[in-house]
Amino acid sequence: MDLFFKYLEYEKRYSPHTLTSYHTDLGQFADYLQEVYQISDAAEADHAIIRSWLLSLVQRHLEARSINRKIACLRSYYRFLLSQQRIQVNPMLRIKAPKASKKLPGFVLEQPFNNLLDTFEFEETFEGYRDKLILEFLYGTGIRLAELIGVEHADLNMHARTVRVLGKGNKERIIPINDSLHATIELYLVAKKTEVADNNSEKLLVTTKARPLYPKFVYRVVKKYISLITTSDHNSPHTLRHSFATHLLNKGADLNAIKDLLGHASLAATQVYTHNSIEKLKSIFEKAHPKA
Repeated sequence: MDLFFKYLEYEKRYSPHTLTSYHTDLGQFADYLQEVYQISDAAEADHAIIRSWLLSLVQRHLEARSINRKIACLRSYYRFLLSQQRIQVNPMLRIKAPKASKKLPGFVLEQPFNNLLDTFEFEETFEGYRDKLILEFLYGTGIRLAELIGVEHADLNMHARTVRVLGKGNKERIIPINDSLHATIELYLVAKKTEVADNNSEKLLVTTKARPLYPKFVYRVVKKYISLITTSDHNSPHTLRHSFATHLLNKGADLNAIKDLLGHASLAATQVYTHNSIEKLKSIFEKAHPKA
């Protein structure tokens, strides 16, 4: 398993989030093999044993999306074992994934969130500017949580007003910086220079002790402020990524352009946002069609 995770990290360039999830999934599978079948090596498991584990997950009412992620993990793992000649037959070839219902991505309403950014009195301190920058960055660029944490000073081009982002599969993309985000970055950089001691970190976003931010920290900040404008459960960093795409689409942005900004590999992943914009489409239809 250690070799497998090194392969995913250094050769396949999987994101830290995916690696953490796969660690959890394989660990749970290994525990099941040991407890139920007294098997200590996953290479000894056949398709019937794997299917019994998946069935146990269904019986525990685990969502189909979560089960499919575990199946994806096992598929990668057994393909790796096959390539290493640890097994002769891939047991996952006989495993079918359950159909998962497609959940529409949650988003915040445009006006309330922009009012929050424009009128909320963030503290004029390093922490206050950092909190606002987290919100502005996620909503203003649509980048993922892992991409935000990975942004370095060298990735910013304040003159050209762009930021270079390293996305999934180690793919780079350039995203424009809007005026509001640009102004917040400048305030943050001044506060960071004057208030954070011993700050030699290459990372843009850091704690008060000059350490790079971590996922739970960003989650807490986003939840804290989104909770001020909505009681919805959609209050994660990814909610702001969804909001970025939905609001662009509502304003008439081209779907291909949104795809490139989000760093999606295919247009199919971006098309889900068209469902969120149905009310906007209805409004346009009612105003424009002679029979509406």
